[in-house]
Amino acid sequence: MKAHDGMYIDGTWRPAAGRDTIAVVNPADEQVIAHVPAGTAEDVDVAVRAARAALPAWAATAPAERAARIGALRDVLAARQDEIAETITAELGSPLPLSRTVHAGLPVLVAGSYAELAASYAFEEKHGNSTVLLEPVGVVGAITPWNYPLHQIVAKVAPALAAGCAIVLKPAEDTPLTAQLFAEATEEAGLPAGVFNLVTGLGPVAGQALAVHEGVDLVSFTGSTAVGKQIGAVAGGAVKRVALELGGKSANVILPSADLARAVNVGVANVMSNSGQTCSAWTRMLVDSERYEEAVA
Repeated sequence: MKAHDGMYIDGTWRPAAGRDTIAVVNPADEQVIAHVPAGTAEDVDVAVRAARAALPAWAATAPAERAARIGALRDVLAARQDEIAETITAELGSPLPLSRTVHAGLPVLVAGSYAELAASYAFEEKHGNSTVLLEPVGVVGAITPWNYPLHQIVAKVAPALAAGCAIVLKPAEDTPLTAQLFAEATEEAGLPAGVFNLVTGLGPVAGQALAVHEGVDLVSFTGSTAVGKQIGAVAGGAVKRVALELGGKSANVILPSADLARAVNVGVANVMSNSGQTCSAWTRMLVDSERYEEAVA
């Protein structure tokens, strides 16, 4: 796999501050397929400064124009769907049909929905003799997991762009090549330099640096509860806004009137999709006690 050996900051690929790298491993055969730079606090600082510099102009950009850029981003992701799917299969290990339909296909739809929302959303509302203005929070630090490498990026970046925020993304170290493809897509889509920035690296180093950086106004993290607690404490101490999507066990409640065989079949399939590596997987099946044995069978 082709990988960039730098960070995407302020609209260009630039060398990392240090020389350490992260090996990207194909989980299917455990072969190293690429190396990406292991970002440091210095890299994060440069990226955040770029985002802060780009923020005023992007925040002042008309919502219709922001919507057009997100729409262009959707189009690039759609055009490069095959390449994205192959990359996700290589670094995540998911079968190619799943990579095509879910991992590469779903983010196109999500990006499109935010393009539509940005164009139609009421950022200014009048209530009696008062005017309510919805303003961008500022620079968003986005830390994403590996299980849905592109979807989790789009689900954070697209709404932040729609709101007029600038972004620094620190993707999961297991799946950084998908994030690099996304950075290329933002450039192809004509996003102004510095509005989107990418720093690859390890969570305890680059992720931590992003969470504590005084130039970051909101930290959005998806991952483990343990790390989420740390980020919440660090960001809360700096009085930043925090959005945490952490570990959970999702309940699948099957009512007595349900078609049990069909409900169990659908429930098990839901859990096993993406090798069970899904935050919303129905991993607790709750059934009527009288039909418990039947459900187990």
